[in-house]
Amino acid sequence: MTERQLTSAEIDQYQQDGVVCVRNAVDTKWIQQLTEFGQHQLDHPSQLCNDNDSDKDSQQGRMFTDRYLWRTNELIYRYAKESGCARLAAQAMQSKSSRFYFDHLLIKKANTSAPTPWHQDVPYWPFRGRQIASIWLALTPVTVKGSALEFVRGSHNDRVFYLPEAFGTSGANAGWTGKGEGVPCPDIEADRDSFDVIGFDLEPGDALIFSAWTLHGAQGNLSSDQDRFALSTRWLGDDAIWDPRPGTDPSVNADEVRVQPGEHPTDNAIFPEFYRMG
Repeated sequence: MTERQLTSAEIDQYQQDGVVCVRNAVDTKWIQQLTEFGQHQLDHPSQLCNDNDSDKDSQQGRMFTDRYLWRTNELIYRYAKESGCARLAAQAMQSKSSRFYFDHLLIKKANTSAPTPWHQDVPYWPFRGRQIASIWLALTPVTVKGSALEFVRGSHNDRVFYLPEAFGTSGANAGWTGKGEGVPCPDIEADRDSFDVIGFDLEPGDALIFSAWTLHGAQGNLSSDQDRFALSTRWLGDDAIWDPRPGTDPSVNADEVRVQPGEHPTDNAIFPEFYRMG
């Protein structure tokens, strides 16, 4: 497969809406490998997992995440480096480069009613800048009712900083959310008609590229037979600066990095540069 490039229309949509749906974003060779890896992590989670496992026998009601797996797993490292996602992120952000921040495995088993709360990503992370984005890759077919992401179109341009919401309490470093700066996120579900909410049904290999400033969330997985597997990678563009303020994710902390607050994260051991425009 020829490596995917964003069209000018896709770049314009990202810039305008804060999100773009990219069909056939990566080579299909990655999908089976990553799906099998996701199942492995369900059975062998890392210390940074968050696992709402309400029924260990049937797996129903299970909302599972795991992250920073690239540090120890060769497949996730190769996917981040070789899949072309670094280039896609840079193109969407209109950045000359993209540095990898972390990977995030996101699984909702069938018949899991728990939603992903509405939030924006940037308040959780020790960075500031407009050129910060995620690429959410579908590993299984997913509909909006099956817990595909939804977005408030254009909310990345509101420049509002929302208080991080807690997603769960299991796993290492639990409980750090809800302590940072920002205003409470609006109750979008209580008044959806007042917001320009958009969502996308996806096939394996399709991806959503969205700004860290865009409000987004997901319904529960109401499917009775289809699990939702996705892998999100997070990317830092030219204007991202290291900002380890209180209340941000402590998984990467000031003791590990060789950059000072306010500096671009030019630390290739922690934030490897996987793309630079030639």
